[in-house]
Amino acid sequence: MSGSSIKVRVQKFGNFLSSMILPNIGAFIAWGLITALFIPTGWLPNKELATMVDPLVKYLLPILIGYSGGKLVFGHRGGVVGSIATAGVIVGTDIPMFLGAMIMGPLGGYVIKKFDKSIEGKVKTGFEMLVDNFSAGILGALLAIVAFYAIGPVVDAISGALASGVEWLVHAGLLPLASLFIEPGKILFLNNAINHGVLTPIAVEQARQYGKSVLFFLEANPGPGMGVLLAYCFFGKGNAKKSAPGAAIIHFFGGIHEIYFPYILMKPLLILATIAGGMSGIFTLVTLKGGLVGPASPGSFLAMLAVTPKSFGSFVANIADVLVSLTVSFVISMLILKMDKSENADLEEATRKMESMKGKKSRVSDVLTTSDGFDPKAVKKIVFACDAGMGSSAMGASLLRKKVKAAGLDINVTNTAVSAIPGDAQIVVTQSELTPRARDKAPSAYHISVDNFLSSPEYDLLINQLSKGETVEPAPGVKAETQPFVDGTILRKENVFIKQSFKTKEEVIRFAGQKLVEGGYVKPSYVEGMIARDQLMSTYMGNGIAIPHGTEDVKKEVLASGIVIVQIPDSVDFDGNKVRLVFAIAGKNNGHLEILSKIAIACSDVINVGEMVRAQSIDELLETINKAAAQNG
Repeated sequence: MSGSSIKVRVQKFGNFLSSMILPNIGAFIAWGLITALFIPTGWLPNKELATMVDPLVKYLLPILIGYSGGKLVFGHRGGVVGSIATAGVIVGTDIPMFLGAMIMGPLGGYVIKKFDKSIEGKVKTGFEMLVDNFSAGILGALLAIVAFYAIGPVVDAISGALASGVEWLVHAGLLPLASLFIEPGKILFLNNAINHGVLTPIAVEQARQYGKSVLFFLEANPGPGMGVLLAYCFFGKGNAKKSAPGAAIIHFFGGIHEIYFPYILMKPLLILATIAGGMSGIFTLVTLKGGLVGPASPGSFLAMLAVTPKSFGSFVANIADVLVSLTVSFVISMLILKMDKSENADLEEATRKMESMKGKKSRVSDVLTTSDGFDPKAVKKIVFACDAGMGSSAMGASLLRKKVKAAGLDINVTNTAVSAIPGDAQIVVTQSELTPRARDKAPSAYHISVDNFLSSPEYDLLINQLSKGETVEPAPGVKAETQPFVDGTILRKENVFIKQSFKTKEEVIRFAGQKLVEGGYVKPSYVEGMIARDQLMSTYMGNGIAIPHGTEDVKKEVLASGIVIVQIPDSVDFDGNKVRLVFAIAGKNNGHLEILSKIAIACSDVINVGEMVRAQSIDELLETINKAAAQNG
């Protein structure tokens, strides 16, 4: 496995872990505030209210993390089983089981997902609810038992070893070296795993003994990132310099560290500034005996002040930590930027690189619409959607909400995860690579695709369209031209293959890719791009279908839009999923979107998929797709 492939997998893993934590930040804040206020050394000591601290950290937070992990894998059903499994790991140990929840939550979702697929189509009518409930209960109970006897003790032992290691680093005066891992870990989106999976459980035990812990503040310190952003404010170039002040405010007071990642990606050498800043801050914190009584979630300066112990010395130490780390990071960043002789930095390119690192790939900002456009007079709800529905989409929604209010429009602007877009959403805004998923979730909405939630010309264009009240047609040059389903160009009957059999997913991808080559849609090198794309991120889409296509790098190898359909009645394995229908795609100028939209509509219903898999002729298979698309208009 290549180094870049390993990096991509680590980044995807980090993003997955972040998606378990981000939806539950409110619960972390509640626990931190209750701790800061009511423990014996808190601002308002209250023995009775302080009894909430332990249940929150030992039970509520891990179960929320476990539920979120299970839900990521298999929706609400996966979340329920993940929660049950997490309960076993909680009861089996005496320490907060955040790390155990990160293991058992997704495992519970995965197990129930595999079980449901194994019995798909085998349950008699009328017994579905009985089987669903008992299977979730039985599997959840079994996983809880396994967690109690096996996973819990192992995680407990690992946590104990890590705690001993941290204690050794503190006594040896080497704790500042933790920044060598923490700061690069943020760029790899492992910050939540490091902070809440490793540091927080250890910090809780330290806080019980000493009333506070420096570990709560190692990852959450906004100083290093703030130093980089301030350096850009004074010594940056182009759009990076213009946008840095706003980003600095959001980072420092809003606690969204992700916002400074693109600025480092523009100049990777700046990671040295954050490492040095982090190390100097930790040294200051330890020397002055600072620390927090709970986690500073999110990692903002205000959150840090809220969970600082009520002593003058603690405030001095914690504020000094931020200022020292900020200053060191700023000075080193300044030197790096002043020595830089390159042309104006490209912030949008760095943002696209960050999105790629998160398991997505951005492209030039564009607008993707339904075939009907939208009527501005009827718009009452705009939804921003991202992976977790918290960070970037929340910022985008906030910005557009202000524009909507300033324009005097009576429109509700909200944000959510792409998997939870509500059915009444009329306009949906997503980052480029998430737009296809959003279209599948809300096919009747008007979709806007952007590269950067914080600064996008599409916002002003949308406000202008809504204010004028004129019916908006799909964007010129982006809307796919209406095509008959089998039009003799994009999809020909000779490119539909039924009753095929393959041993591996690579075989079927190569088969379908070769048919695209033979059809004159792509150059031969495009096939290798299809293989690479599936290795980077599985092209399995659910309901027994896969949609292999090339990477962005081989897009230039596409000669014309084309689609090849392969029916595999006996199925082929795609990363543990049984695939019975493959739709191989080559897209040029979005000419294939009309047909792909019909396919998506048909395949969203497992009954339709079953009919296509059982089809005995090409005409029968195509008729199923056409019928489903017509019914869903």
